[in-house]
Amino acid sequence: MEMMDVDGKVAAIHGVTGIIAGYISFLLSSGALGLGKNEALAILGGLIILYISGQISERLFGKEEVGGLKGWFWSGIVPFFFIWMVVWIISLNL
Repeated sequence: MEMMDVDGKVAAIHGVTGIIAGYISFLLSSGALGLGKNEALAILGGLIILYISGQISERLFGKEEVGGLKGWFWSGIVPFFFIWMVVWIISLNL
């Protein structure tokens, strides 16, 4: 039962950082930060945020509890990616 709790917490961390990454990607790709419209920098920023949130998860819960790459993929990367893309796309269309 404890494994489910860790999976949920990892997904929650990645969900919150996915929202942040989506908004930052919107700012970078729309030129709102004064750097011009730069989608490549927006993607790079999102990937950096993904890496940081993975490191935070591993430090908070331990590498074994997170489940290694497979656990991090399903509990972290997948939720992060979908939330990141949804927030970015919705922000671009507003």
